[in-house]
Amino acid sequence: MNSVCMATYNGEKYVSEQIRSILEQINEDDELIISDDNSTDNTLKIIGEIKDNRIRILHNSTRYFRDNYENALRAAKGDIVFLSDQDDVWMKGKYERCIRELETADLVCTNSQLADEHLNVYCPNFFSLYHSGRGVLKNSLNNTYYGACMAFRRTLLEQALPFPPTREIGHDIWLGLVAEIVGNVRFIDTPYLLYRRHGQNVTSVEKLWCRSKRPLWKKVFSRLVVLYYIGNFYIRYDTKK
Repeated sequence: MNSVCMATYNGEKYVSEQIRSILEQINEDDELIISDDNSTDNTLKIIGEIKDNRIRILHNSTRYFRDNYENALRAAKGDIVFLSDQDDVWMKGKYERCIRELETADLVCTNSQLADEHLNVYCPNFFSLYHSGRGVLKNSLNNTYYGACMAFRRTLLEQALPFPPTREIGHDIWLGLVAEIVGNVRFIDTPYLLYRRHGQNVTSVEKLWCRSKRPLWKKVFSRLVVLYYIGNFYIRYDTKK
């Protein structure tokens, strides 16, 4: 059995399309865990109208996306775990390709195509735009691990949990960096996701030089926090070997 973990919050506009694109690919004994962070729109109603026994709905109350994902990940029972946003669309072949690659890797990150709210593609190669690839220092300074594109083995998840007690580190960058330290990471050039960009996205990837509106000092502080926690993780891991 494998698991797909999705975090939702006021995602009524696109969540149904994303869920259906996932259910079309996963196996009958897999699970789709959806952790909802107290949505105030019709998100839960829409999800409830999709009658599929593979869907499990959890409730989170922190109003913070990383904690919402951690809530879903802690409930996952699968040997392989996929991450999913609420507003994208899985492209054909994503599930099978990731499962195949994870026979010899601990974490994979697939390419994606940037699309507008109507799924019109305007950038066919996210990796090229964002210079995605491996590297602990590289990704600590400029993260290219995006959760919606990631799948990993359960053994990796067990080593990555609990997430660091700081909101300066996202769930996806932490999983990616931990994977680089303890195992084998693979970036897959083929795009398997329509990465929908619209006005309510949590993350911004449109331009490398202005994806964050935070002051420079906060960006520097955030990167120092990442380096601190991943450095501590490496020391603990190296000591246990």
